[in-house]
Amino acid sequence: MAPEITRIETMEFEYPLEDLGTDGNGFNLVYEPGSTLQATQLALKVHTDVDVTGEYVLVTSTAPDQIETYAEYLVGKNPLKRERHWSEIKRALRKYDRMGIGPLDIALWDFAGKYYDAPIHELLGTYRTEFPAYASTYHGDDNGGLDSPEAFADFAEECLELGYQGFKIHGWGGSDEARDIQREVETVHAVGERVGDEMDLMFDPACEYETFADALKVGRACDDHDFFWYEDPYRDGGISQHGHRKLGEMLETPLLQTEHVRGLEPHADFVVNDATDFVRTDPEYDAGITGAMKVVHMAEAFGLDVEFHAPGPAHRHCIAATRNTNYYELALVHPDCDNTTPPIYEGGYSDQLEAIDENGRVEVPDGPGLGVDYDWDYIEDNLTDEVHVFD
Repeated sequence: MAPEITRIETMEFEYPLEDLGTDGNGFNLVYEPGSTLQATQLALKVHTDVDVTGEYVLVTSTAPDQIETYAEYLVGKNPLKRERHWSEIKRALRKYDRMGIGPLDIALWDFAGKYYDAPIHELLGTYRTEFPAYASTYHGDDNGGLDSPEAFADFAEECLELGYQGFKIHGWGGSDEARDIQREVETVHAVGERVGDEMDLMFDPACEYETFADALKVGRACDDHDFFWYEDPYRDGGISQHGHRKLGEMLETPLLQTEHVRGLEPHADFVVNDATDFVRTDPEYDAGITGAMKVVHMAEAFGLDVEFHAPGPAHRHCIAATRNTNYYELALVHPDCDNTTPPIYEGGYSDQLEAIDENGRVEVPDGPGLGVDYDWDYIEDNLTDEVHVFD
């Protein structure tokens, strides 16, 4: 008898982020000593009739309302038919960005790994079990943390001493008056001069720059220090194929785009139209492990590398099964505060700054499914009112 999904639970919980605040617009997280933000995150359980439960707790953000539109469709279905479910749900969410597919697809992969007593990367086809990480910083602040080009250079040097082989800068946000392109340029030079001969360097303005000209100015500074990539620089939101093709023609530094386009086809369009050099994907953003691996193989067909956005156990399994990728993004890191990962892992799994080994590498979890144990007591003790059961 094939297994059957009997019930799906989605649970929102909250947890504190110490020494973190937001920038002037309230959008970017920045270091703010003594401040505490209250964050929320989503946890899922897929119950079945074979006493195996697929589980996933999100790393970044998604669209829980979309999950509610299709969760009942999965009840009574075979959880192993992931490709069929992926196709049906993709069509059902055709009027939306489909960010709600990822979490449940990952939970179905977790079920499959537990059902077959194998880690997800083995089901995908293992290529490696450990890989290098790069330190991906919080945005710059004005509060005594990453508050100057020199502070970024000091932190890059600290990360190098820890063993990191790569370092990515997120610059400053804030209001129009506070945004200072020259400070961004000086940060590129400061970090490049300090560690550029010893680390791969990346720059990610996270679509902060208001004009193509500003993006070009910072990109040319990256050229001066042979940056590894330049990512999502300006206010198109990271989705203009024409704009990034033009930008790429005027720079030597490779572009990394497609974090902000959703799904397989828009990623392929970016590649076909020469609008990016590296391809970005994320199993939470791009319709699960199923969707992310489709992007991986599409890029492979064009001879391009894929870089996974954000850290997390699902991301590690994807990287472990991917030849054409270079780094694991350990984000967001800072010399004076922890990253935003909720305290929900048992058994030693970590995505904090010190999670790498002496060679700057992390390992893929090797237990069944995702290979991590969640602290469900912590999650259930911190639930909000947003708890839903579909049966």
